[in-house]
Amino acid sequence: METQARPDAVPVQELANRLIHNMETVIMGKHDVIRKAVLCLLANGHILLEDLPGTGKTTLAKAMAQSLGCSFARVQFTPDLLPSDLTGVSFYNQKEQEFVFKQGAVFTNILLADEINRATPRTQSSLLECMEERQVSVDGVTHRLQLPFLVMATQNPIEIQGTFPLPEAQLDRFLMRLSVGYPAAEDEKNMLLGYASSNPLDRLEPIARAEELLRAQEICHSIYVGDAVCGYIVAIAEATRSDEGLRYGASPRASLALLHAAQANAAMEGRGYVLPDDVKAVCADVLGHRVLCRAARGAQAKETVAEILRQILVRVPAPTEPLPG
Repeated sequence: METQARPDAVPVQELANRLIHNMETVIMGKHDVIRKAVLCLLANGHILLEDLPGTGKTTLAKAMAQSLGCSFARVQFTPDLLPSDLTGVSFYNQKEQEFVFKQGAVFTNILLADEINRATPRTQSSLLECMEERQVSVDGVTHRLQLPFLVMATQNPIEIQGTFPLPEAQLDRFLMRLSVGYPAAEDEKNMLLGYASSNPLDRLEPIARAEELLRAQEICHSIYVGDAVCGYIVAIAEATRSDEGLRYGASPRASLALLHAAQANAAMEGRGYVLPDDVKAVCADVLGHRVLCRAARGAQAKETVAEILRQILVRVPAPTEPLPG
């Protein structure tokens, strides 16, 4: 087996722990979803939050931005929202006698696309370039976005009136689909006590800088992945493509997303190499929205896909490759 110098993942682990602890001061009892959101951030991926109103989706996005001292923008997606509201528009400045580009909402570090499925497909698709390439092209001119850049989109899974379901190509741009869910009774009581006199978000201090995050993202992408683990990821993807319960399986982009998420998970554990357990830990959240169920729809389809992925992880043998030296 080939050997490779392992990157020092300790700085990533320390940064992740600081971010999680800081965000947990305002979002109580949701360690798992906060950890996954931080993982997406470290993997340089976007997040789709699918949950009922009032469960803390906006608070999660704001807490992440404030913890990093990054710029934050929230856009309420509606049917009359235009692509130019997001990407920007060029207008003629009569005083200067030249065209000037006015930046849209995407020119920020963390963008909350609230109720993204309420906007028209044309507006939804205007996010594709900035999510994939971190740039915006308007009137033949390319404008680079400031880094780091993360889109956190929300949608209500029970309301279908006046909505435009995200197409598969758009869903494929999100690294993970997460759900915050209702808090436990004790956590909800502590939340009420914490928010009784003031909003804890107002007191949340930055505990990291954007430069520190960018360096952590570089480390995550350099985490060692052995040949056997890559083969394991491919085997999982191929299993989704041949499963009778799925109409469409995972794409090569999905395999790449699974790889990057597993690298980030390994780094958050303080390791410089990926284990099969890292792949298993992120598989459901990375692939769940990237495969299409053949029979079921809605919430039932989500549960069916989750069960199919569980069965695939049981069926596909994990490699026993020795650890890198």
